[in-house]
Amino acid sequence: MAEMELRVKKQASKLLALLTQQHTKQFRKNFLDMHFYEQGQFFLSLDAQQRKQLYQIMAPDEIGDMFDTLQGDEIDGSLLLGEMDLKYATDVLDSMYDDNAADLLEYLNKSEVDRYLKLMPEADANELRGLLHYDTETAGGLMTTDYVVLRQDLTVGAALKSLRKFARTAETIYYLYIVDDSNDLVGIMSLRELFTHSEKAVLNTVMAQNVISVYVDDEQEEVAQVFRDYQFVSLPVVDHAHKLVGIVTIDDVIEVIDDEAQDDYSKLAGVDVDESDTNPVKAASKRLPWLITLLFLGMITATLISHFEVLLSQASILAVFISLITGTAGNAGTQSLAVAVRRLSFGNEHTKKLFGLLSKEFITGILIGLVTGFTIFLVVGIWKHNFVLGLVIGLAMMVAIFVANLAGSLIPMLMDKLGFDPAVASGPFISTLSDLTSVLIYFNIASLFMGFFKGM
Repeated sequence: MAEMELRVKKQASKLLALLTQQHTKQFRKNFLDMHFYEQGQFFLSLDAQQRKQLYQIMAPDEIGDMFDTLQGDEIDGSLLLGEMDLKYATDVLDSMYDDNAADLLEYLNKSEVDRYLKLMPEADANELRGLLHYDTETAGGLMTTDYVVLRQDLTVGAALKSLRKFARTAETIYYLYIVDDSNDLVGIMSLRELFTHSEKAVLNTVMAQNVISVYVDDEQEEVAQVFRDYQFVSLPVVDHAHKLVGIVTIDDVIEVIDDEAQDDYSKLAGVDVDESDTNPVKAASKRLPWLITLLFLGMITATLISHFEVLLSQASILAVFISLITGTAGNAGTQSLAVAVRRLSFGNEHTKKLFGLLSKEFITGILIGLVTGFTIFLVVGIWKHNFVLGLVIGLAMMVAIFVANLAGSLIPMLMDKLGFDPAVASGPFISTLSDLTSVLIYFNIASLFMGFFKGM
């Protein structure tokens, strides 16, 4: 990986020198020899003036091929398109795959979008308008209309001719989607299967009729789950009349999975891990509400500790182990939370059975608590020469870990059952809740054995 990154950096450095020195012919050759992804990374490193130089050298369709590899959060569509001549920008959009062009137009205002669409061929403009109509986080928002569709009454030979005609503009040709006269999705074939049949065979006699598809308004998480389960490279999208309206390709689903993982991590951490604001004030304003909420929960813990001041004054040694017990329990709760959220994200029915999950976490919590509690019992007993104190710390830690472990699993599962996002039960929240329960458990157990270490 490091070797590849070094090679790309050297290429980018050489390209930048050629661009700066206006060696147009050599620049074009080197640029077009690069993979589209590498072209995109080079493009992202340029300033506005250098980008304008690039537009003068490269044709719109060449820039469009590169833009197809860029993710929406990497570029400002309004800024980049605004740097170009209006006709040039329109040609760039028209050369891109429809779903990627729609992503680029998504954040533009309506008048800007209309300005570009009016200059496009009517059919292409209508395709983009249709895609922009869908919610971005649904199958409709993910899908492309650049795919190969074949009628069921075609022969394999006719299908191959049609494929040659449309393959250049299709985003993928690995799967061929077959429809009837009403555009209802009735079958599917892989490119490999098409080549293995006689050219005289009719598609409706050789196609697979059990087609897995998603509805246009299905949530993107559900679409990603189908890809994960069936290991597809593309997936047809139908409306509720079962008419084929587009396909979702694996590259878009990888972005969804990445975004969902990032979103879950942000919620687990109680912060937006993808903060793009360089302004510290804005960054702080996003983090403060959650921290203030946790601060008040922490105050409850502090109040609880103050309630046991008399106990602490009689055995100050107990204060030494407060952070140890609360910290360990909090870590156990966060681990359990992460596992529960991950299981729920898969959506498998057996993982969503409340009793099954709770029983597993019940046993896991007991095992972890027993081992950790016994370990700290020995350590404290030997260290302080008081095995009763060690027993108190060990028991408190065992019960606190068990409760935190159970809470870490129970809370996200209950939220999922109630229809809320389980990742909202974040790590900081579980840790703070564990602090509260751990302190309560610790001091109540300690009060039962005060006579054995009073005055320590």
